[in-house]
Amino acid sequence: MDKFEFWDFSIIDFIDVFLVAILLYYIYKLVKGTVAIKIFIGIIIVYLVWKVTDLLDMQMLHNIFDGFMKVGIIALIVVFQPEIRKFLLMVGSTNLSGKGKIFSKMKFLRSEIETETNIDAIVSACYKMGSTRTGALIVLERNNNLDFLVNTGDEMNINVTQPIIESIFFKNSPLHDGAIIIENNIVKATRVILPVNNEKSIPSRFGLRHRAAVGITEKTDALALVVSEETGQVSYLKNGEFVMFETAEDLIQLIKKDLV
Repeated sequence: MDKFEFWDFSIIDFIDVFLVAILLYYIYKLVKGTVAIKIFIGIIIVYLVWKVTDLLDMQMLHNIFDGFMKVGIIALIVVFQPEIRKFLLMVGSTNLSGKGKIFSKMKFLRSEIETETNIDAIVSACYKMGSTRTGALIVLERNNNLDFLVNTGDEMNINVTQPIIESIFFKNSPLHDGAIIIENNIVKATRVILPVNNEKSIPSRFGLRHRAAVGITEKTDALALVVSEETGQVSYLKNGEFVMFETAEDLIQLIKKDLV
């Protein structure tokens, strides 16, 4: 078939393009907000040039890009190692039935109405706990299923409210140790044990809660809020990094944007 016969487009071709679009969407979601996004865009440009040179029979230029595409895959695995790990975790933590089926993770394909997470209540609780030096670690689940962590704590099914969060982390509460996981305005687990990051250099003023928040947000696409027991400072973490903000209102807007 001639390279310029574009109109021979079957249903299989449509499905192929659709699945590639979904794959690119989730790759973009994984690298959005990180340095890797620029590398990802660069790869897309190089790939398009590679295909265009092939279509136009520009053999010399095509051979150069062809060599880069063949050898570059090894470099990509190294550069995108954290993102590849997140993607494989997302695939591995889903199944084809029940609550965790893979299409239920694709938010733009969902038809059912879901409860929006009450970010205002969560942030207000964090600042209230900060004023009393009450330590807290809150994980907000996004696309990556965190059910593999639920078993490390106590499974719950409680609607998110400010009093509920404050009572969980109250110093005399049996539930205050560890993290809580929130999904779709539901506290799904308390006393959760998170993986602690010991590799990244974190200032000494940050303790185990912050290291755990770095670890979970680095290994998955979850978001984390930490209230320091020593200073009462509220920290927001995403992709293993601290996200800067000035006021509680700024923090609320940041989280709402990241949860979309």
